[in-house]
Amino acid sequence: MDNKEIKVAKEIERFKKGFPWMKIEAPATPGHGIEVLTEEQQKQACEYADSATTQGRCKFVPASGAATRMFKDIFAGMKEPNDAVKKLAAEIEKFAFYDPEVFKPGGNVAEELLLDSGLGYGNKPKGVLKFHRYPGETRTAFAEHLVEAQEYMRNPDGSVRIIFTISEEHRPLFEAALAEVKEKYEKRYGVRYDITFCYQDKSTNTVAVDKDNKPFLTDDGQMLFRPAGHGALIHNLNAVEEELVSIKNIDNVCVERMQPVTYRWKKVLMGRALELRDRIHGYIYALDQLTQIRKEMSDLSFVPGAVMNLDDPFATPECQELCNEIEDFLHDELCIELPEPKDSRDRAEMLRAKLDRPIRVCGMVRNQGEPGGGPFIIREKDGATSLQILEGAQINPDDPEAVAALKAATHFNPVDIVCCLRRHDGTKFNLLEYVDEDTGLISSKSYQGRELKALELPGLWNGSMSDWNTLFVEVPLETFNPVKVVLDLLRPAHQI
Repeated sequence: MDNKEIKVAKEIERFKKGFPWMKIEAPATPGHGIEVLTEEQQKQACEYADSATTQGRCKFVPASGAATRMFKDIFAGMKEPNDAVKKLAAEIEKFAFYDPEVFKPGGNVAEELLLDSGLGYGNKPKGVLKFHRYPGETRTAFAEHLVEAQEYMRNPDGSVRIIFTISEEHRPLFEAALAEVKEKYEKRYGVRYDITFCYQDKSTNTVAVDKDNKPFLTDDGQMLFRPAGHGALIHNLNAVEEELVSIKNIDNVCVERMQPVTYRWKKVLMGRALELRDRIHGYIYALDQLTQIRKEMSDLSFVPGAVMNLDDPFATPECQELCNEIEDFLHDELCIELPEPKDSRDRAEMLRAKLDRPIRVCGMVRNQGEPGGGPFIIREKDGATSLQILEGAQINPDDPEAVAALKAATHFNPVDIVCCLRRHDGTKFNLLEYVDEDTGLISSKSYQGRELKALELPGLWNGSMSDWNTLFVEVPLETFNPVKVVLDLLRPAHQI
């Protein structure tokens, strides 16, 4: 069997076996898994973000999705106007994309918006749609990300690095959107934009199967392969050279008058990530130095006045004191409880392994009925606990304790994440080594009217970051302004 055949066989076996439920210990809540920072702590974090050195900073924006779901209700009401279409028509002049040359009095507003004979928005990616209108200009979601990034993601050389993950067929639209604003914004904000467009690697596509878990065949007898969800983007993130990375979805933007709140809290998250990075790197350095010194001493044929067991550098009082401090830090800051070690060496090695991982600090918003995964404390396969973002599909509905934890959850995930991607020695982590392959999803889809089952890889901020050091920080609702449906653009966050 070649590599492709092996990959297909493994994926079909996964369809048959399914994915295990996550073992939830408790929801992450304020004071127990979620930090709620005081004004002074916020200020300190912002100052740390401004002063700490990094090997480059960049913004990472998943932007490959078409706007189909955004206009689902409008498509449904194209022939027979429904409530969504009626609302759209009544408020059409409030939308940034309104053009009197396109939207004629008495016309079919749904067709004028969605079809190629009008704006053609039904076939375009969400990132290039006009979201906001200002005096003298309108801005796409893409443009708002450029405006945002110059405020909090500027590198010392004045560059603003942003990576957009897009669909290859949409690249001309994004390049046109960039050309429209790049020079103007560089002059206005005094920066230099360094923009990269990249695609989800097609080799990460997964095979689709029928209800009997046999490969789903197209009309010409070929196996159907589908994009494996945003979890495939861990490969794109792994290729990033910069150390500090901010992740935010393409549709989560607001008008400029409301952006200062976003700026502040992005700096808070960045500051907490860098504080966490430096503390963890300090512990790794101290642990390595202490054990190395003791090992060197134990190699000596005679150590005058030695009173310690130098054959075991991990059993010394100094090492035990440091391990106690690290253990308390992992427990109190990151909700990590380790299984019982076999001996002092095993304890030190477990602690070091938990420290030496990629870092992510995730903003969490109080539940307001918005869709999205949530923060939980779970029990890992190695017996340790950790902070994880779970989707509803990962929670066993037949487990009373899991259901109770879900009901007791206070926050949800708005995808507002800051990552540190380098080790204490400056080398890059290989992020693919920290993915939990048991955290994917199986979903029901259709192809040309035929039902099929699809396999999604562990989500980018779910299982793909499972084995990371994670910190959750409460952020205000004002930082979360997604546009899931077109009528969301009527909300105050999208109106000047």
